[in-house]
Amino acid sequence: MTDSKTEAPGASPSPDSRDDIELIGETLTRMRVMIGRRIIGRLAIRNVAPDLDLSHLDVIDAVRQVSLNGEATVGAIAEVMRIDPSRGSRVVAEMVERGVLARAVSQADARRAVVVLTPLGISVLEEIQAVKRTVVETIVSDWPASDIAEFGRLFDRFVCRFQSLARLPEKDCAGKNA
Repeated sequence: MTDSKTEAPGASPSPDSRDDIELIGETLTRMRVMIGRRIIGRLAIRNVAPDLDLSHLDVIDAVRQVSLNGEATVGAIAEVMRIDPSRGSRVVAEMVERGVLARAVSQADARRAVVVLTPLGISVLEEIQAVKRTVVETIVSDWPASDIAEFGRLFDRFVCRFQSLARLPEKDCAGKNA
């Protein structure tokens, strides 16, 4: 592997890193296949809410993301999910019917409706996080703590740059491209 500290930020990787970059690309392909199977989501649903579909997890996560920065409205949820507002409204209505989400009155503007997670929605979200944590802990269980820390930092940096290239919001980036 090449030493990234010797290269200027934004500079093209050296020809010596071609094999390393190829390995990263091949690894991303393998990871995409595994993520596409949504193993973590399937385990979480099986454990907490077997009547939910995988697509419902996207709604729960959208509510979580939007709620980090304020109140979750149907429009904001639809925007995060990259769907049109009318589809977002139908999806939220279905999740309310299933007892995963609830509509509430905005504390900032009583004329506006907001969407919140119910205790079942919170349980599903907590289970997803627990399954994810267990999977990652199992994978890195024999790694030295310094490797785990370095991988976390570099992986966050990689994903943030990937989001930037794809013009996706970098709100969830821990290191902000550090």
